[in-house]
Amino acid sequence: MQSQISQGAQAIHGAAIHRVGFVSTRIAGTDGVSLEIAKWEAVIRELGLECFYITGESDRPAERTALIEEAHFTHPSVLEISQRAFGTETRTAGLTREILELSLTLKDKIHQAVEAFDLDVIIAENALTIPMNIPLGVALVMGLQEMGVACVAHHHDFYWERERFLLGAVDDFLRFAFPPALPHVQHVVINSIAAEEFSRRTGLSCRIIPNVMDFSKPPEPPDDYAREFRREIGLQEHDILILQPTRVIQRKGIEHAIELCHKLDRDRAKLVITHQAGDEGLAYQERLRDFAGLLGVDMLFVADRIGETRGLDAQGRKRFTLSDAFSQADLVAYPSEYEGFGNAFLEAIYNRCPVICNRYSIYRTDIEPFGFRSILFDGFLTEATINDARKVLSDAALREEIVEHNYEAGARFFGFDVLREEFFMMLRRPHNVYRLRARSHRFQSL
Repeated sequence: MQSQISQGAQAIHGAAIHRVGFVSTRIAGTDGVSLEIAKWEAVIRELGLECFYITGESDRPAERTALIEEAHFTHPSVLEISQRAFGTETRTAGLTREILELSLTLKDKIHQAVEAFDLDVIIAENALTIPMNIPLGVALVMGLQEMGVACVAHHHDFYWERERFLLGAVDDFLRFAFPPALPHVQHVVINSIAAEEFSRRTGLSCRIIPNVMDFSKPPEPPDDYAREFRREIGLQEHDILILQPTRVIQRKGIEHAIELCHKLDRDRAKLVITHQAGDEGLAYQERLRDFAGLLGVDMLFVADRIGETRGLDAQGRKRFTLSDAFSQADLVAYPSEYEGFGNAFLEAIYNRCPVICNRYSIYRTDIEPFGFRSILFDGFLTEATINDARKVLSDAALREEIVEHNYEAGARFFGFDVLREEFFMMLRRPHNVYRLRARSHRFQSL
């Protein structure tokens, strides 16, 4: 493998690509996009390239980050634009002006960052995909046209996949930037259904690069610190820890995990949710609290105890990593109704946890064919599903057999080698870059 990396690095450097810049609304924390950026970073660095960041929030090195507050989707001006842009089909002249003015401000700041970091390639992480920040997408497209820098648009979830974006007054901006049709932008999607719909809607081609994990580096066995996780969040030794490693949003189907705990053993089964509510409000979280109360299920929200690194929080309590939480889980719940791919599923496989999973569409088409052994259900829990879960929880040998089989399948089909091979092709010669060179030559000749 080292020889392959070396050959790929030489080929990429031969293409005069040395500095790569990630652009996103947020590059921090444990959301799916930020986690996937970290994996792309790791492979890019293997190839001897440097990584930089243009974003509204970052936990990356400050000297490599251009922090632009208007790039964040929670910036007051961006939030106001989003609230007025969707849920109606009419738009005021004032809203148009605000979008364009903020776009121009962002474009100038992005341009300054690209020049300061001397970037050869931009990787737009969901910034040209879902209109959480319309001015950022518009600014990026305008900037790409002016700068002529190559771009890889990494698409995680499109606006047409989200109900909240289906009715809006900004169709022209969506067609302009989400995603754009530019010759020097190479598009990457994360599943086969998205690829088909992307091409049908845009007429453009794209690559499919699934979410991956570095299976060549297995997780460390749990140490004494990790074993403190259960006690620190209030669990007893005999409790069954059902881990829901996702954000608290409606499409995650968390009510199924609550029902699972109720039917397994409502006194011992505890549902532990690791992430925050995210960008869709708190109504669903309150609905889950009510539902768990009705069924007598203990549900714990522990996002404030999970971080990128271990340590102490402001109250002096221990902070754990997501890996610590996985290491202590008896079963991982993944009852999503829709996913762009399945980051949390792969994380569970990597951390050798058994998984109970709803057969959402992308699971059926892009994950299930590779032979993973999961406890499955189709939209609702059955008695057979509950019995399968009980078997895995009570039979240590069966559990070990399942998690080892799944780890091997993950390493074979969703390891870093998949990502590495795609990078060799993408970064050696960004899509249609010869057209840019020809255009530049013509301009210089005039």
